[in-house]
Amino acid sequence: MSSAQPLTAAQAMAAAAARLRAAGVADPARDARVLLAHAAKIEASRVTLIAPEELAEDVAERYEQLVSLRAIRVPVSHLIGEREFYGRRFKVSGEVLDPRPETESLIEAALAQPFERVLDLGTGSGCILVTLLAEREGAQGLGVDLSEAACLQASANAVLHRVEARCDIRQSDWFSAIEGKFDLIVSNPPYIALEEMDGLSDEVLNHEPHLALTDGGDGLSCYRAIASGVGAFLAPGGRVLVEIGPTQGAAVAGFFTDAGLDAVRVLPDLDGRDRVVLGVKTADNSV
Repeated sequence: MSSAQPLTAAQAMAAAAARLRAAGVADPARDARVLLAHAAKIEASRVTLIAPEELAEDVAERYEQLVSLRAIRVPVSHLIGEREFYGRRFKVSGEVLDPRPETESLIEAALAQPFERVLDLGTGSGCILVTLLAEREGAQGLGVDLSEAACLQASANAVLHRVEARCDIRQSDWFSAIEGKFDLIVSNPPYIALEEMDGLSDEVLNHEPHLALTDGGDGLSCYRAIASGVGAFLAPGGRVLVEIGPTQGAAVAGFFTDAGLDAVRVLPDLDGRDRVVLGVKTADNSV
């Protein structure tokens, strides 16, 4: 891409894909295409249309910078500033966890029954809360996060998807700044054990906030905190849904059961792995 002779978009993409492949990037052709679209300021679906054309100098320079950063494993989402989740684009940065496809299992489980007031613990980018409010136009929501930067990102995404009038974002350490009752409480907390962190990809380990990835211990402390405090904020008949790592279902279900929640279940994701734990506060229990 640094040749004096201008490259066509197709040639530049091929060179970028080869470079990313050599760097060990998992899906080099896809990334090369997405980054070219971003450099050229067009939709990725239109890249084929410009393939025969020579790249303008400014586009080629932007593309070179993007590919260079991707080659050292900066995530694509951070380079283009957004990530798709449940059919919507969310603004992201290095201050929040990237929305992931497996979290859509939590969304599906939450939408399986009606709700009017939803609380999102550790809201991060706000993708869970904003999605639920966008899908349920009459619902109101509160999202909390320990990180001020995450709260700002979640607020921006609420505005982006036009749910800000029904969405309150606050800085809070779990339940510390929360009042009232909710008929749905959701969370995708940090659940990676400290000893597992070294096994993460460079993209995750070096570019996503560790505060959102691990509790610094066994990966279960956040679920203990949620289970111990959730009863005071769940309305009778209310549900709590948390995303888990695929080996944590039995432990987290046990926390929920010990906390007095009923109808506790472990729900799978589309790959059949344990992904969500559900608990219900019945009207007559003592949670």
